[in-house]
Amino acid sequence: MASGNTARVRREALRIDPEGETGWGVSPLPPTVGDVVKTVEGPGEVVRVLGKISDGTSLLEIRIAQRDGPPYFAATSNVLQRVGPVDQAAS
Repeated sequence: MASGNTARVRREALRIDPEGETGWGVSPLPPTVGDVVKTVEGPGEVVRVLGKISDGTSLLEIRIAQRDGPPYFAATSNVLQRVGPVDQAAS
């Protein structure tokens, strides 16, 4: 996704699918500052945890590893966290 405008983006494109992501999934604990998460834009580091949003989860500011530019924001419910053994090939 090159554009920051999501008005014409299919809803499915904004959700990350945990299938096939060995060692990554939905954690019962929310991510904290410094945690590495996977998003639809790729892996990134949590910079700030902001307030609650309409689905009851927190809004995260994430620094995407392979991207320069403005901050990336995602709901906690739309990111994957490390939940099992870390597969170095998948990182």
